[in-house]
Amino acid sequence: MKKNIAILATNGFEESELSSPKAYLEEQGWNADIISLKSGTIKSWKDGNWSKEYNVDVVLDQANEADYDALVLPGGVINPDLLRREEAAVNFVRSFFESKKPVAAICHGPQILVDADVLQGRKVTSFFSVKNDLINAGAQWEDSEVVVDNGLVTSRNPNDLPAFNKKMVEEIKEGKHERQRV
Repeated sequence: MKKNIAILATNGFEESELSSPKAYLEEQGWNADIISLKSGTIKSWKDGNWSKEYNVDVVLDQANEADYDALVLPGGVINPDLLRREEAAVNFVRSFFESKKPVAAICHGPQILVDADVLQGRKVTSFFSVKNDLINAGAQWEDSEVVVDNGLVTSRNPNDLPAFNKKMVEEIKEGKHERQRV
C-alpha cells in the first residue's frame, strides 16, 4: 500500500538526517514530501558547513496532516530551532499526534516536540545536548540507538540512521497507533 510521508524541515537541517530517511522511505515505494516554511529550496548542513540545497515539495501553510500517513523530523542545530518558533509548524507536528499517526524525530529534531507539548510520559532519545529539554517537558530520556514509544520513533545522531530508518518504516507500516497521544 502506497504511503505519503511528510518531512518537515527548513534551512540548517542535518543533511544525512533528511536524505537518508527520505531515500529509505522512497525505497519502500512511498512518497516523501519535504514540507517547509517557504517555497523554493532549503539548505542543508554537513560537517559544520552549509551544504546542498533540497527542493521544497509543499509549503507548510498549504500542507494538511490528513494528506499524510506519518511525519519525519530531521535534526541539525538550526533547523528545529527555526521550526519551533513558528506556530504553524508546532501545530502541524501536534496534529500527527492528535491523529495517532507515527512520528519519527532524530538528533535535535525532538526539540519541536517540546513546543508541541507531546512528550509527557513518553520514552525518547535525542542528541545528548537536548536531553534536559526533553526531560523538563516530561519525557523519559534514555541513551539508546533508537527508542520507540507507541508510534513515536527517536534516535540520537546520524550514526543511528540505519536503526532509525528501519524502526520508522516498521511503525509506519503498522499505521495509526491508538496509544499515540498528545
